[in-house]
Amino acid sequence: MDTNGSDSSRQIQVRFVTKLEPPLKAPASSIAVPSYLNRMGLSEIVNSLLKSVSSEFEPQPFDFLVDGELVWMSLEQFLLAKGISAERVLEIEYIKVVAPREQKDPCLHDDWVSAVDGSDPRFILTGCYDNISRIWKVGSLCTHILEGHTGAVTSVSILNTTGVENGNIRLATGSKDRTLRLWMLDVAGKVDYPMKIGAYKVLNGHMASVQSISSAPLGDKALGIALSSCGKLTILKLKVILCR
Repeated sequence: MDTNGSDSSRQIQVRFVTKLEPPLKAPASSIAVPSYLNRMGLSEIVNSLLKSVSSEFEPQPFDFLVDGELVWMSLEQFLLAKGISAERVLEIEYIKVVAPREQKDPCLHDDWVSAVDGSDPRFILTGCYDNISRIWKVGSLCTHILEGHTGAVTSVSILNTTGVENGNIRLATGSKDRTLRLWMLDVAGKVDYPMKIGAYKVLNGHMASVQSISSAPLGDKALGIALSSCGKLTILKLKVILCR
C-alpha cells in the first residue's frame, strides 16, 4: 500500500458504493481510511471488505470515482485539487478496472522504416529499407506501393496536395540509390488495394544517397530541396520538374 502523502496520519470518512452486482457489492457503512491512499490502496480496502462478505472472493483491482471523476492520485491530493471538503463522508464509487485499449497490429513493413510524412490528414507516406514507399489510410490499410528504387528509401515528402488537376497529389522520395523519384497518384480514387505505381520522373545527379527532402509553396509553384550525404544540395522548382 502506498504510504506517500502530505499527512499520513489524517483520516477521511468514506463510503464505498457501486453499481456492480454481488459478490462485488461491499457493505455500505462508512469507514475511516488514511488520506494518503491512492487507487491501489483503495482497491486493497475494497477487496478486504468483499472478502469479509464472502471468503471465496478472489481479489481484483478496481478503479474509483468521486463525483463522476476517476481518482488517479491520493485522496488527499484529489480533494485539494477539486476543492472538496474532507469533513463530510466522502462517497467513493468503485468499478471494474477500465481495460486499456487493445493495440491494433502495427503497419507492417519488410524492413526498417526510415522516413515518414503525415502532413496530409488523409494518409501517411512512409519510406522503408526494403526500397519501397507506401501510402497508408484508415489506420493500417496500405493503399499504394511505390516501387522503383534500387536502394533503401531514406527520405519522403508530400510535395503538394491542393490545387492539383484531377485530384492527383505529387510525392517525392530519395534513396540510397542516389536518385530522387517523383510520383503522382489519386489517394481518393477507388482502386484494388494495394495498388502498385511507378515514378513518372527519376532525377539523377547525386554522388551519394539522398538523405532528406523538403518542399514549400512558392507562389503558384513549389520549391523543393534535396540534400545528399555527399554534401550536394539540389534546389528544384517543381513547376518545371513536375511536367509530364
